[in-house]
Amino acid sequence: MTEVSSLTGRLLVATPALADPNFDRAVVLLLDHDEEGSLGVVLNRPTPVDVNDILEGWGDLAGEPGVVFQGGPVSLDSALGVAVVPGGASGEGGPLGWRRVRGAIGLVDLEAPPQLLASALGSLRIFAGYAGWGPGQLEDELVDGAWYVVESEPGDVSSPCPERLWREVLRRQRGELAMVATYPDDPSLN
Repeated sequence: MTEVSSLTGRLLVATPALADPNFDRAVVLLLDHDEEGSLGVVLNRPTPVDVNDILEGWGDLAGEPGVVFQGGPVSLDSALGVAVVPGGASGEGGPLGWRRVRGAIGLVDLEAPPQLLASALGSLRIFAGYAGWGPGQLEDELVDGAWYVVESEPGDVSSPCPERLWREVLRRQRGELAMVATYPDDPSLN
């Protein structure tokens, strides 16, 4: 098997050609990517469910909007917490209950008491479910042109307007990729 270059911590941005409705204009933060497969969460799919309705105590730490996000089509009955820890990019270990993914972005242990992390977190999002790919599956989708791979920024995790994240992430890219941000929702209406 060929060696997989890790994309952990980077964003997958759905191309207009991606036909899967689960990922239409999706922005996925990859939490893990290696030869065994890939796992990420969709950053721009808020649900109407308040965080406190499913995880008592965590709602006070969740950024606006304080709702659960649909992290992907897999295991919608499970929850993942992704948080930015200010200063977490400096290489120190980070607070108990937080595991670095990349830079200041990391996973939160939702079994830990929320007050253990309250003073350390800069922003927090709770995701129901995740997006997952088996070995080589994501690489095949990349070859097929389904995703753009771009660098993540800590603000992507806590975007106050998640419905605009797809365009915002593309707009900050250089060259032709920035032009894709202007791609119409329905090209047939052009």
